[in-house]
Order: sequence, then C-alpha cells, then structure tokens
Amino acid sequence: MRHAAASPTPTQAGSLAERAYDLFRDGLRTGAFRPGQRLLETELAEQLGMSRTPVREAIRRLQSEGLVAHLPARGLCVAIYDAAEVDELYVMREALEGTAARLAAQHAGAAEIALLQGILAQEQGLVGMAAAEQNRRFHRALHQAAHNRYLLRSLSAISDALLLLGPTTLELPGRAAAALEEHGRIVAAVARRDSAAAEQAARAHIAAAHAARLALAAAAPA
Repeated sequence: MRHAAASPTPTQAGSLAERAYDLFRDGLRTGAFRPGQRLLETELAEQLGMSRTPVREAIRRLQSEGLVAHLPARGLCVAIYDAAEVDELYVMREALEGTAARLAAQHAGAAEIALLQGILAQEQGLVGMAAAEQNRRFHRALHQAAHNRYLLRSLSAISDALLLLGPTTLELPGRAAAALEEHGRIVAAVARRDSAAAEQAARAHIAAAHAARLALAAAAPA
C-alpha cells in the first residue's frame, strides 16, 4: 500500500525557506536575478528545486527587506532603485563606513587587524566577481572590527541594498586596482590607531565607489 508523502515539518519548512532566501540573494549577487526582473512563484520553485511554500516565505522576507517589490503593470519583481535612491544609498554608506573605520581604529584587536591585512594581500590581482567577493569580505571584516552592534545592523541593511545595483563597479577598467589602494589606506590607518585618518580614507573610498557606480550607469546601454 502506498502512503502519501509526509508534509514537511515546521523545522523542515523553515530550513527550506532559509535556503530559498539564501539562493535568491546569491542570484542577486551573481546577476542571475536582475533589478526589474519579474518573479513567478511557480518558476522560482522549479528553478530552486523546491515547493512553492518555502519560496513564498522567502519572498515575504525579501519584500520586508526591500529586495522584492510589486511594480505597476508587472507584479512581483526584483526591486529597482532610481538615481535619487542610489545617491541616497551612497550618502548613507559613506557616513556609516566612515564611522566603522573610525571605530575599528579605536577598538579592533590585533587578530582583527591581521585579518584585514590578510584580506588586503589576497585582493592583489583580482578583478570582476572574484574582486567583488573579496571586497565584501574586506568590508564585513571592517564592520566587525568596529564592535558596535547597532552600526553592524545598519551596515547589513546597506549591504542588502547594494545587491540591487547590478554589476560590480570593480569590472570597470582600473577600478579594482584603485579600490585595492583605497583599502590599503584604510587598513594602514586602522593599524596605527589613527581614527580620523581611517574615517577619512573610508569616506574617500565610498565616494570613489559612488563615482564609479555613476560611470557604470552612464556606460550602460539605454
């Protein structure tokens, strides 16, 4: 006698929803999901290899974080930022990254400084997606070294928003090398406990990233 497949337990359903959420964020990071792309539960479930229930839960979470939105005449889509929202994002990012660098210079332990130096060394020669992943590692380490849980939460929200901006600016000619130099100035200031210089270097780094983002947008086909 055949028995119907058992429904997933709450724990299993939660685990699948978490996996769907992580897979979607990975897709944003790699470009598999792009701003404005329409999202259908059935297609997503098939693409992710799971039922619609965990996909629906993941979508609700993504909506609450502003990564997915209902767009007029399109329905559920990956969210899109307009030029004003991108500018606002980078203004806030510059302030928060500057604060993180200043606090890291004051509070980072020797192991945390060594980690930043190690990540910096590994950035040498990387371009494109490899450089982008190492860049994320660098900023996560800097944020952790600040030792401020509220700042960390705010920076996490900024990092989520950055997923919606499309291709990495590190693909622009010369940008990866310039970012490496900028990271180097941040790490040097943190290592010598110069909080003012660390903040200035981090702010200059994000301002340069903003300029690169605008250049990338200007070069994109209409």
